[in-house]
Amino acid sequence: MPTVLLTGIAGFIGFHLAGRLAREGHSVLGIDNLNNYYDPDLKLARLKELGISPGSIRDHTEIPSRIHPELRFLKMDLSDRSQAERFFRNENFPLVIHLAAQPGARASLTHPYSYIDNNILGFINLLEGCRHMHTDHLLYASSSSVYGGNTKQPYAEDDRVDTPVSLYAATKRSNELMAYTYSHLFGIPVTGLRFFTVYGPWGRPDMAYYKFVKAIVENRPVDVYNEGNLERDFTYVDDIIQGILNILKRKPSGTPPYQLFNIGHSEPVNLLRFIEVIEGALGKKAIKRFLPMQAGDVLSTFADTRRLEQFSGYKPTTSIEVGIGEFTRWYLRYHALNE
Repeated sequence: MPTVLLTGIAGFIGFHLAGRLAREGHSVLGIDNLNNYYDPDLKLARLKELGISPGSIRDHTEIPSRIHPELRFLKMDLSDRSQAERFFRNENFPLVIHLAAQPGARASLTHPYSYIDNNILGFINLLEGCRHMHTDHLLYASSSSVYGGNTKQPYAEDDRVDTPVSLYAATKRSNELMAYTYSHLFGIPVTGLRFFTVYGPWGRPDMAYYKFVKAIVENRPVDVYNEGNLERDFTYVDDIIQGILNILKRKPSGTPPYQLFNIGHSEPVNLLRFIEVIEGALGKKAIKRFLPMQAGDVLSTFADTRRLEQFSGYKPTTSIEVGIGEFTRWYLRYHALNE
């Protein structure tokens, strides 16, 4: 199995992917800067679940997993050019999966420089590393947010994406253009993945579903924006992981060797319906507080996944009932253990 460089290993999707890659026999080096955008203790708990002892973590020092012999962790910041250049000068990775980023559309309105540092500077440093390592295949995470103000649905990869409604979306679209350019100029096989509202166990506390469950459990009001007239194409994390693994085995071969896929469930769910599913999983009603639309938000997301299906034969299938059930069970267990 070729060695994989996985960025963002302590993040939600990166954590799940690292475990799956290690179980399938890949040698994996996972890197992360462990920033405090949300509770770093959750990131450390994910690493601990992968067999990485939080107490042994030091900057620029590789830490082996106690559970997976071929998994290692390295704390480093890709947005630091000197760090990145020093790292890539001594490494060679045939496969690179780039999930590290500053997430969150709404927070990008108030903390813009963090998005430029992590999503733009970090990505160009990674691309330069892939260029000099002659990487065999780079997969990177984009987002459904690039569709911005589009009114045509479902969203297809060939749609225009030049109306972002948040800086986060603008940085993700910039990543797509940067990746295409490097593929064109230097022949790097590159695959971009537009994720649609990923949820599941070990998820991010800034995401709506996590906030909803937390508020209901704590008997606090749930903030329902735009009076509940919102839809999201919720996609369960295991479906995202399977999609990544299927694509990882099939690098692009065109001119340039670049491809782009939506990964979504393709069944938008109304926000009020989504809350009902959470209520059912918890056996408890939500106290709803209806609020106007937030800046940086969109009314609906809906993935056209035909290109993904034709290329890899795969389509996400997990229902929200199953997915939310798995998340709520994890949430109750995790927070009981950490209180």
